[in-house]
Amino acid sequence: MAHRLPSSRRSRLVIAPIVGAALLVAALAAGSSAASRTTPSHVSSAKAQVIVGLITKTDTNPFFVKMKQGAQKSAQQLGAKLLTAAGKFDGDNASQVTAIENMVTAGAKGILITPSDTKAIVPAIKKARAAGVVVIALDTATDPASAVDALFATNNYNAGLLIGKYAKAKFGSKTAKIATLDLSPARVTVDVARHNGFLAGFGNAKATASAKGFVKDSRIVCSQDAAGDQAKGQTAMENCIQKSPDINLLYTINEPTALGAFTALKAAGKEKQVTIVSVDGGCTGVRGVKAGKIAATSQQYPLKMASLGVAAVVKFAKTGAKPHGYTDTGVTLITGKPVRDVPSKNVAFGLANCWG
Repeated sequence: MAHRLPSSRRSRLVIAPIVGAALLVAALAAGSSAASRTTPSHVSSAKAQVIVGLITKTDTNPFFVKMKQGAQKSAQQLGAKLLTAAGKFDGDNASQVTAIENMVTAGAKGILITPSDTKAIVPAIKKARAAGVVVIALDTATDPASAVDALFATNNYNAGLLIGKYAKAKFGSKTAKIATLDLSPARVTVDVARHNGFLAGFGNAKATASAKGFVKDSRIVCSQDAAGDQAKGQTAMENCIQKSPDINLLYTINEPTALGAFTALKAAGKEKQVTIVSVDGGCTGVRGVKAGKIAATSQQYPLKMASLGVAAVVKFAKTGAKPHGYTDTGVTLITGKPVRDVPSKNVAFGLANCWG
């Protein structure tokens, strides 16, 4: 949702040239010139090839595949080296901790990470920053957010809010029987933000952006964790159908989960009675919208997150200027059936801007 390695771990690390946007190249060239007039350490780092690390939750999810592609492209264009690593599964904190340690040892000037466990990863990030490494979170904020230097990500609360508002407009005064297929019991920041954003959009005044943990809602008749996985999404939906056969609205943490749930609904002959809303905007998910399997999804842009992250690390290495704060990389509601007062784009736009 990535050092010079011990031999047992070296196979998990891929080194690739780093890429970035043309405009950023020009800006960085100017930064490199300025760096030559600063301290000797900046002069040295400006001449050496910059090493950037990227650590994703997994290397199989299309979202993170696209993120890696964006980082590689940006790294190549900016003349840096990219080290990559990923967890074995979504929630694999131990592999991410190891990757951070390995990248620091390898001389990375900065590490980009999508944290699997937003709290448990913090001590490892703290050690890396103490060693002079810039750490930037992509897609998923750490807990606390101040654990990293910067965050480049979708506003996940707004992503949930958009699909919640869409569902509310579709339902009107109709009674909702809601199922939610969430991420994991760890309740990481992205999980909570999307879930509560959806509820806020659907009219739950307690589901504010600052709420801690999942907000309760009496309209939710079933909640399951599916780890963002299609097969687990199908199983979770089967469980919900058994528990509450009258479900008519489904929120899912991402589109693989949504498509797995649709398979379960279709097998039960209930696919036409349930409105499915989700988040991601991957090409498979947008095609699911086009086919009528998913009513609407909030599209986010992983390539942009990675490209901006790599450029920020290279700029730091060349000029000493650290990135800071939060950069919103945007979100767009994609649907084939727009509703009044909820801004959206059509499927053609979604397919033109999707990933995976």
